[in-house]
Amino acid sequence: KEFSVIPDRIEAGTYLCAGAITNSKITLNKVNATHLSAVLAKLHQMGFETLIAEDSITLLPAKEIKPVEIMTSEYPGFPTDMQAQFMTLALKANGTSIIDERLFENRFMHVSELLRMGADIKLNGHIATIVGGKELNAADVMATDLRASSALILAALAAKGTSKVHRIYHLDRGYENLEEKFK
Repeated sequence: KEFSVIPDRIEAGTYLCAGAITNSKITLNKVNATHLSAVLAKLHQMGFETLIAEDSITLLPAKEIKPVEIMTSEYPGFPTDMQAQFMTLALKANGTSIIDERLFENRFMHVSELLRMGADIKLNGHIATIVGGKELNAADVMATDLRASSALILAALAAKGTSKVHRIYHLDRGYENLEEKFK
């Protein structure tokens, strides 16, 4: 009997956020939209439209990136492993977003580095308040883990100038050939 390995929903969600944070059209192939239902719902709330085919998703640019409220949860809820990417995306929204991290402690390690890039984020326990609409500036930042790495790469895509993300080796645990896929 033959089995197929399912696509990585976190990797796919990260690439959707890359398209969203640059407000660009992006098409992902060999993905399962059903596995991404919570991520797609939040992108829709933020003003992005998607075109779903059998094994592809196309994200279309938003007329306006809107703020969002996110509460992490077990599958099929919003994945904690997408929280950092959406926090970075929320920095581009016109307004204040809230992220409530319900699954793990210390999941906001990326915030201090985003602040170095000009982000306006306040932490209160497991809740992050993100004020969007401010321009991010390039900076030398340091990734502390896989989620922070992806968030900082997204921030660098959106920032004015050239950023350096140090300790990027964390990405290799969750993304295969990221540099090639971004070309």
